[in-house]
Amino acid sequence: MGGKKGIKRASILLICMLMVVSLISGCTQQIVGSPQASVFTSGTYTSKGTGFGGELEIEVSFSETEITDVKILNHSETKNIGDLALERIKNQIVSQQTLAVEAVSGATRSSNAILEAVEDAVKQAGGNVEALKSNAAPKPGEGKVEKLEADVVVVGGGASGVSAAVAAGDKGAKVILLEKTAVIGGASNLSWAGKFFNSSIAVENNVVVNLEEEIAAWVEKNAWRVDAAVIRQYVTQSGETFNWLADKGYVTQFLNLGGEQMHLLPPYADRQAILRAMLAESVEKNGGQVITETTAKKLITNEKGEITGVIAEMLDGSTLEITAKSVVLATGGYAANSEMVKEFFGFEGVNGGLGQNVGEGLAMAWEAGARVPDNIGGQMLHQTLARATEALKAQYEPFEASYPLMLTYLPNFMNVGVSGARFRDEAATLKAVAAANTSAFHGPFHYVIVSQQQLDSLTQEGMKGVKAPKLPGMPPEFYLGFAQQFTLENPWENASKVFDSMVENGHGFKGDTLEELAQNAGMDVELFVETFKNYEEATKTGVDVEFGKSADYLIPMGEKGPYYAIVAEVNNLGSIGGVLINRSFQILNQDRIPMKGLYAVGVEAAGVLYNDTYIGNGVGIGYAFTSGRLGGEYAANYELEK
Repeated sequence: MGGKKGIKRASILLICMLMVVSLISGCTQQIVGSPQASVFTSGTYTSKGTGFGGELEIEVSFSETEITDVKILNHSETKNIGDLALERIKNQIVSQQTLAVEAVSGATRSSNAILEAVEDAVKQAGGNVEALKSNAAPKPGEGKVEKLEADVVVVGGGASGVSAAVAAGDKGAKVILLEKTAVIGGASNLSWAGKFFNSSIAVENNVVVNLEEEIAAWVEKNAWRVDAAVIRQYVTQSGETFNWLADKGYVTQFLNLGGEQMHLLPPYADRQAILRAMLAESVEKNGGQVITETTAKKLITNEKGEITGVIAEMLDGSTLEITAKSVVLATGGYAANSEMVKEFFGFEGVNGGLGQNVGEGLAMAWEAGARVPDNIGGQMLHQTLARATEALKAQYEPFEASYPLMLTYLPNFMNVGVSGARFRDEAATLKAVAAANTSAFHGPFHYVIVSQQQLDSLTQEGMKGVKAPKLPGMPPEFYLGFAQQFTLENPWENASKVFDSMVENGHGFKGDTLEELAQNAGMDVELFVETFKNYEEATKTGVDVEFGKSADYLIPMGEKGPYYAIVAEVNNLGSIGGVLINRSFQILNQDRIPMKGLYAVGVEAAGVLYNDTYIGNGVGIGYAFTSGRLGGEYAANYELEK
C-alpha cells in the first residue's frame, strides 16, 4: 500500500496541488482590467457542450466589446446541483467578462460544459479566448479573517454530516456545519437505497433477519479483519435510524430484495430540501449555522494536542477560524483524487462518485496525528461503464448511444482482459458488484467482444435475439431517458453504425479478422485467437471447461467478421475508510488511543467494517445516516461533559 511514506507522498501532493491553485489564483488577479480587451462581431451565437447529463445547448449574445447575455436553451444536468452551477457560471461570465471562472465544487462537469460552450461561441464571434481566460476577477475576501465559536463543528454536508449536525443540535449543542459545495446531501442525492436492519417498516412487511447471525456472517466474510463492535453497533442501531429519519420527514419506502432489507430513499428532487429542513429545525433553531461553499483546510489544536476547531476558506477567499469543543469529519473520502486511489488501491478506473471528494478531511486528520489504517485502499467498486457512452450521446438518441453500455451487463458475450484472455464466467455481469470487482482484479478496464453475427441478431430482434436472460441490470438513472425502449424485444436499429462510431471516437476497436481486432486493441494476437477458438468450442459443446459458464449464455459468435471490442470500465463510487475509529466514532491516534475532540462518520469511518472492498448492498447509505446520528450524539455529549 505504500505505508507511511506513501501517505506522506499523497499528503504532500494534495498540499502542493492546493498551493499551486493558490499561486495561480494570486497571479491571475494582477491581470484584471488587462488592455487585451476582446473585440466581437456583435450578434447571437448558438453552441453546445457536454455535461454530466449529456449535451447542453446555449445562446450567447455579444456587443462589439462585451458578452451581453448567456441563455441556457436546454440541458439534462442534475436538478439542484448541475443546474445551479450553470446559472452561477453564466452569471459570472457576464458580470465579470471572463472565462477564468472556477468550476463549482460538486458540479465540475456541468461547469466545464457551459465554459466549453461559451468558449466556442466566443470563437464564433471572433473574440480573443485567451484574453478572456486570463482576465480573472479577484476574490473580494482575500486577507479577511472571521472568527466564530461553536460547540460542535461538522465538516461535510452529506448524509453522515447532516445527520451528525442534526443529532448534535438535538442534544442542545450549538453546531456549525461546513459544506464545500453549494449543495447539501452529497452522495445521498445520487444514491438509490439504504439498509436499516429490522426497521419498523421491514418488520411490518414480515422481513426480519437474525441480527446475531448477520453480525457473525459479516465478520467471517471479511476474514475477521474488522472491528466487530462497530459492526454490531450499526446492525443493532440502524433500525432506529430509520425511525429517526422518518420522524424528521426523510421518508423511505421498503423493498424486499430477495430477503435483503432495502429502503428506497425519497424522490431525488426532494432530498436536499428535506435535509435542509432537518438542519433548520435542529441546527439553525438552536443558534447554529449551515455554511456552504466553504472548505475546511486545517484542524486547530491546543498545547495538549486536543482538537479545538477548524480553519476554513470561504468562496470569496476569506478565512474562517472556528473554535469548538469537538469536530466531526464527514468529508466523503478521497475517491476523486486519482493519485491517492492509484497509490493506495492500485485502481485506475472511473470515479463515479462526487468530484469534490479529494481527501482534504483525511489529510487534516493525518496531519493532526490520526493513525492511517492498514486497509487504507478500500474502495466501493460498483457497476460497469462503457467508455463510448458519453460521446455517442452527442451523436445518437439515448437508447442507441447506450448499446455498448447495455452489452457490458449481459452474460452472453465473451469478456477478455487487456491481454486477450478471458478472466471470468461472464455471468458475473448479472450482479453489479461481482461485475466490478472481477474486472478490477485484472486491470482498469476489460473488453466485451461482439461479432457481426451478434449485431445482426440485435438489429433484427433486440436483446431477445442474443438470448439475453433479462434486461441489463443497470442503475435506473442509466436508462430513465429511454425507459419505453428498454425492452428485450425492441430491435436495435443502426447497431452497426453506432458501433462503428464507437470505434471512430476512439472508445472501442474493430477488426475484420480476429487477428486484426487483437492487434488494433493491443491484445496478444496469439492468445486472443486461442481464447476465441476455445470459447467458440464451448458454445458448440455447451461446456465451458475454463470457467463453467452456463450453456444458456454460450451464444455462438460466427466465423466471419468484423468483430468489435467494447472498452468496459469499472465505476468507483467512493473510497472506504482513511482513519481508525472506535464505537464512539472517535478517531484514533498512532497508538490507537482516541484523539480528544475529533470524530469521523460516513465513508471515512467505514474502513473498520471491511477487510478490503465494500460490497455494495445498501450499507453505504445506511451506515452514513446511522454513523452520523450516533457520532453527532457522541460529539455533543463530549462537548457537554467538558
